[in-house]
Amino acid sequence: PTLGEFVLEMPRGAQVIYPKDLAMILFWADVFPGARVLEAGTGSGALTLALLRAVGTDGRVITYEQRDEFARRALANIHMRLGQVNNLTVRLRPVEDGLPEEEPVDRVLFDLPEPWKLTSLVASVLRPGGIFMCYVPTIIQSHELSETLHREREWALVETFETLMRPWNIEGQSVRPFHRMVAHTGFITLARRVVPAEGAAPPRLGQAESSE
Repeated sequence: PTLGEFVLEMPRGAQVIYPKDLAMILFWADVFPGARVLEAGTGSGALTLALLRAVGTDGRVITYEQRDEFARRALANIHMRLGQVNNLTVRLRPVEDGLPEEEPVDRVLFDLPEPWKLTSLVASVLRPGGIFMCYVPTIIQSHELSETLHREREWALVETFETLMRPWNIEGQSVRPFHRMVAHTGFITLARRVVPAEGAAPPRLGQAESSE
């Protein structure tokens, strides 16, 4: 099976991030071969699997999960798909406890209920120019996170979106969308780690650059 098919059918203890969102996350968070990526909220391991394949053998994924049964299930799924991996570190503890001890990373990706409480800690470990991505189920969570990121000077280019996928039936002269579509599953919020000049406000998405 493809990775997308595997994610949909693999055993799960926690709700997974679906392939339509995984694809968008990897692209918009610009996860590249050799990247050092920190993830929080391992769950059943869907995003972890996608990240491991994206960073390749020269990269590293550090994933945090508080619940032992979720971590065990995620590792079982990862080993079922990839076999033994040497570029994965699983930390069975709250991410807020571990962040102060982490070495700098290129990307941070959270699937947590209250990521806005950790933005300052994330800024301390994410390299300048790095991308912070959060996946949350409700717009209320996205709003709280976005407002926090806009207030803090370490963040710029904040944006939020969702992915809607509508399959089509194309058979002979019959061309129509399916009656059911894969609509809302979660909101994706992204921000760029910056070091703003003294007294300058960090840029917002779509803001025109000054010619001076």
